[in-house]
Amino acid sequence: MESTSDRFLLNASEALRDTPRAQRRDVMAAFTPLIRNAAVEGFAAFEATRQHVKRVRQHSLDNLAFYLGQFEHEAVQNGMRVHFARDAGEMNSTVLDICQQHGARRVAKGKSMVTEETGLNDFLQDAGLTVRETDLGEYIIQEAGETPSHIVGPALHKSADEIRDLFLQKHDLGERELAATGDMVDEARQVLRRQFLDAEVGIIGSNALIAENGYSMLVTNEGNGDLCANLPPVLVICTTIDRVLPRAEDAAAMLRLLVRSATGQAQTCYTSYYSGPRRAQDPDGPLETHIVLLDNGRSDILEGDYREMLECIRCGACLNHCPIYSSVGGHAYGWVYPGPMGSVLTPLLTSLEASAALPNACTACGRCAEVCPADIPLPDLLRDLRAQESEQRIDAARWRLGLRMHAWLARQPRLYRALTSLAMTLLHRLGHRRGAFRRLPLASGWTGQRDFPVPQGKTFMQRYRQRQREH
Repeated sequence: MESTSDRFLLNASEALRDTPRAQRRDVMAAFTPLIRNAAVEGFAAFEATRQHVKRVRQHSLDNLAFYLGQFEHEAVQNGMRVHFARDAGEMNSTVLDICQQHGARRVAKGKSMVTEETGLNDFLQDAGLTVRETDLGEYIIQEAGETPSHIVGPALHKSADEIRDLFLQKHDLGERELAATGDMVDEARQVLRRQFLDAEVGIIGSNALIAENGYSMLVTNEGNGDLCANLPPVLVICTTIDRVLPRAEDAAAMLRLLVRSATGQAQTCYTSYYSGPRRAQDPDGPLETHIVLLDNGRSDILEGDYREMLECIRCGACLNHCPIYSSVGGHAYGWVYPGPMGSVLTPLLTSLEASAALPNACTACGRCAEVCPADIPLPDLLRDLRAQESEQRIDAARWRLGLRMHAWLARQPRLYRALTSLAMTLLHRLGHRRGAFRRLPLASGWTGQRDFPVPQGKTFMQRYRQRQREH
């Protein structure tokens, strides 16, 4: 992966200048938390379920080898074929080998962030296969030649007009208007129907692997996952080793948190359990089922200080509540996983040196930790990564010098108060007629995107002491 550190600030600046998309992000940032909060408030057992699922996830990770072994045994007994992939290259090669063994040329694919992580689509297409995304959001961005901007809603960054123009350009269906959103959905359904019927291989992801019975659970709202799984003769499920849970009831408990946190629903339209290839008495289903389990650095994370990140259930709640994500959007982060969860995962899955800007893309507001259904202390993990960045001298020398100077000054309370008082008084006198500064020395990073409000003339401590004297 290319370094995201050099690109993040550039991407963020470009995103802020794109006014229409910035306005749409503002709308999303306003109403998605309301939807999530209403769903959580309507589920009295949310916090108890949250703590239960956390204990289960911790137990699963503590005993990961055991539960992976149990899952593999049960899945094989069900007629599945289980493959383990150490890295992205092994996963992609395994999937390609399966396709080539069956002479497949067409693949119908459900939404999967894991295959985004490994670059599976490009790998299969370079080998001559046609890969068609069938989730509506993924289909839209595939047609547009873009990448997902959100782990749940891949095309949230696109407007209805952009999608309409895209369909009119890409679909050779003659003259039509596509005036309503329903018209566009109907047209996508019409185009994709043939893709489901013609595909020789279906590829989907998994929200949970159930060790006790060897089943794979998938949650969708469109039903495309079931069509990818049941219509093509060969099914490939791509997921990661940390998705395994001991029991079916554990997956059901996680589902209660996932859906409310992701979309504000009590239940998704489709929750499917895949138990293996078609049996003699089954009317439909794949003739062959493969599960490819990816490690790609997760074993290293499990043994390190950031293992709690493996408890993430990919709901996107931290993105929806993050002021940085809502300001700059998912593409600014430069890789597969955006927002707070991505700012932790990307350095762990790639390298901190290549993505040092991401742990710093945080206001420390703590909202991500408050809403995380997996109860992951995301702000703590981001701070730890920033500390590691400083220890390894990855950040710029000027930043280290500035922080050392600030740390020294903060340990001199009288000098600190005198200097801040002088600065507040000076800035107030210089700018009180204007109300804000458009430019300030040493603060171009702030004033490049916004005005700096003129201070009121006194520091917080001065105002606090004055108020104490008055009372």
